Formats: sequence, structure tokens, C-alpha cells
Amino acid sequence: MPKLTAKNFFTPDETQRIEAAVREAESRTSGEIVPLVVDESYHYPRAEIVGGGFFALGLGVLAAWSFGNSSVWAFLPVFLLTYLPLRWLIRALPGLKRRLIHPAEMVAEVEEKALVAFLEHRLYQTRDATGVLILISLFERRVRVLADSGISTVVPQQEWDGIVATITAGIRAGKTCDALCAAIGRCGDLLAERFPCKTDDTDELPNLITE
Repeated sequence: MPKLTAKNFFTPDETQRIEAAVREAESRTSGEIVPLVVDESYHYPRAEIVGGGFFALGLGVLAAWSFGNSSVWAFLPVFLLTYLPLRWLIRALPGLKRRLIHPAEMVAEVEEKALVAFLEHRLYQTRDATGVLILISLFERRVRVLADSGISTVVPQQEWDGIVATITAGIRAGKTCDALCAAIGRCGDLLAERFPCKTDDTDELPNLITE
């Protein structure tokens, strides 16, 4: 079974459903909605370094006590030989790696990734400053909704928090596509109330990005 990444997180049918949901939502508003799915917001090298060192230290101490009468000559070889393999093991086991990262650090990195992606994908360049980014970061299992200045000043933050909660619940239930489509529809409702569709509207941004 291939490793689950942002590129294959959604099936082709689900991808079509999401893109259709975006088109439908945008048909009712001048706003632009961009779902973005990424493998991770950051690679967290400190978790691998600290985790690998901690586990290698434990194995080294155990070896010294068990076979070397607490000798440093038993500790050092075990520590040096296991440190890198344990770092690689942590890298290969996302569930373990997540446990070595403070939740506040992941929140901050997802926030930063959303800001960077907003700029990289030019959501700030929409005609009426009405771009909305829906970021799903798979490793962190977190969602961030970021709206441009034209929207953020008139749509309360609790509305975006509700959209985040909808997608997060869908991810936990294994129904990410359904939840994302529902969230996109809700974004369309919010935007249509305040930024109705104009006669000369064009689709300025992609309807789904995976990276």
C-alpha cells in the first residue's frame, strides 16, 4: 500500500467532488476559496534529535548496567550505534514523532505555513481581497482557515473556528472529503452574504492544491 501523502490523500473521485464544491461556492460570491493539503507544515528536526538521543541514552544506560557493570565502555558503543537508527525510526513513525513535539509548537508551525502559503499561492492578489485559504496539514492533523483583509474585517472569527471544527471532526471520523465539501459550502454561504457574485467575476485561483 503506498504511503499516504497530500498527493494521494484524496481519491480522484473525491478530488472532483472538492473541486466541484469550490466551483459551486464561488458561483455565488466574488470570493475565492482555495483548499490546500500539505504533508506537513514543518519537518521538526529537534524531535528527531532529542528523541533519538533520549532513546539511545536509555539503551546505553541499560547496556552499561546489564553487561558492563556501569562501565562507560559499554555505554558509549551502544549509544553511538543506536542514535542514528533511532532518529531514522522516529522519522519513519509519524505517530511517535508527534508525541515528541509540543502541541503549541505544531499550532505555531501550521499558522506560519498558512501565512507562507497564502503569499506563495497569491491569495492576496484577488481583485477584492476576498481570498480564503483552507489549509489541511496531515502530519500535525490540524486545519487552519486564513481569510484576506477584505473578508476578515467583516466575518467573525468564530465562523472560521466553526469551519475548522467541521473539518477536524471529519478527519477524525475518516470522512475528510465530506467535511471539507461541507466547509467549502459554508465558506460560500458566508461570502455570498457579504460579497455577492459580480457579472465580470473570473476564477482567479486553483480550486484545490496538494503539495
